[in-house]
Amino acid sequence: MLEWASLRSRPDVREANGLSSTLGTVEPAPVRKTGISLALGGGCARGWAHIGVLRALDEAGIEISMIAGTSIGALVGGCYLAGKLDELEEFARSLTRRRIFGLLDLNLRGSGLFGGLKLDARLREHMTGTRFETLPKPFVCVAAEIRTGHEIWLSNGSLITAMRASYALPGVFEPVNCNGRVLVDGALVNPVPVSVCRAYEQPLVVAVNLHYDLFGRAAVIKHSAGELVVQKQVPSVSAAEEAHQTRESRLGITGVMVEAFNIIQDRISRARLAGDPPDMSLQPKLSHIGLTEFHRADEAIRLGYEATMAQIGELTRLQSVLV
Repeated sequence: MLEWASLRSRPDVREANGLSSTLGTVEPAPVRKTGISLALGGGCARGWAHIGVLRALDEAGIEISMIAGTSIGALVGGCYLAGKLDELEEFARSLTRRRIFGLLDLNLRGSGLFGGLKLDARLREHMTGTRFETLPKPFVCVAAEIRTGHEIWLSNGSLITAMRASYALPGVFEPVNCNGRVLVDGALVNPVPVSVCRAYEQPLVVAVNLHYDLFGRAAVIKHSAGELVVQKQVPSVSAAEEAHQTRESRLGITGVMVEAFNIIQDRISRARLAGDPPDMSLQPKLSHIGLTEFHRADEAIRLGYEATMAQIGELTRLQSVLV
């Protein structure tokens, strides 16, 4: 925006855009924004809560001026603005453990365990040809460039490609090649994209943070490494310790990658939200829903809806200030 503002002062640019080069000319006042902008954060399966958030806002008549989404926040936000939230909700509620495995196309030779082509095919059933330019409100998908670590904002072109890039969890889904850039999940760089809404000069930014009640993630614990155990037999432990070890052993490769990614996402979001906080946060309590438990959509959607309805009064008050 600053670059464009400086260019506008040049006579040649002003003339090219139909602006008078006369210094005394008064330009029209910008259109005042009256809606809220949403920063929909990442969170894997917990992201179904975004559907409940949007349902509550629509029900209360809260105007949305733009959406910025990361990871599953990009998926839900894009479907909402494209008028396909009903289809996405129906799909989410229909998921069972068996159906989820049926959608994952194992790809041991690629850059991710799963290719994501089956999920891509489901999106194309309802959204083929949908582009950012056809959406009724501004929309930005946040991704990360794997080779450079750059934060990439996708705001034009193919909506499906952008959404896929934003939720391409490293090691799990194949990265997306987009105009020469190899893109992965945007939660690596901007888990809750408040900064995107700020860059679009939105006066009221509401963040949906799916990691609010994950207590203890930021703790620092001093711990002893103990001695290296070489015996094959595991020494006797308490029942609690045994249960903990059992849970740890059941993580699996995908579980370890997802949990590691969750730690990174949580740490980054804490730092970024502290430096650039939203005007208001919606914080559904979702810590009991596992990151890969996509079959619990009913519960996640309900919690997102309830958390938003509990704050509708404050949202209405804040929006009235903009009118």
